[in-house]
Amino acid sequence: MKTSATEQKFILHWGEMGTRWGVNRTVAQIHALLYLSEKPLTADDIVETLGVARSNVSNSLKELQSWKLVKATHVLGDRRDHFVALQDVWEIFRVIIEERKRREIDPTLTVLRECAIEGTQDPQIDAAVLKRMQTVLDFLEMLSTTYHDYQNLSPQTLQRFLKMGGQVARLLGPNDKEPS
Repeated sequence: MKTSATEQKFILHWGEMGTRWGVNRTVAQIHALLYLSEKPLTADDIVETLGVARSNVSNSLKELQSWKLVKATHVLGDRRDHFVALQDVWEIFRVIIEERKRREIDPTLTVLRECAIEGTQDPQIDAAVLKRMQTVLDFLEMLSTTYHDYQNLSPQTLQRFLKMGGQVARLLGPNDKEPS
């Protein structure tokens, strides 16, 4: 598959951005390629376009499928799997947030809740340490609750909310910080 210089720049940057977010560079580049593609691509198309090993492409496609960002599809007359990426940026954002919460925040909340319970029964833990643990737990609980409150908003409503956020921040003012 032939890509323009601008498409290549986008794909390369998506890979760089991915590494900054803890995502393998090739996984991110394949996602970018599939996102930009007008038609479903085979693994061989991806190998040819990106110049990466077939095994790397296979593993990366499995990773993208596990994140629910890419799905396999079939093309009439071709027995190979073809791959397509989600095309709606709001849906991509929603899926990434949902998956990161499930993979990262939820397990952390479980451990922090256990620590909160165990900490009250641990005679060797300092009260200040327990309080700091509780502060992290409270923060992540608040983020989790907020996520649940907003996860089913339509993209249009979420977009209006995000635009309104700047107005709310200006209304509250820069001095609206709670004491530590």
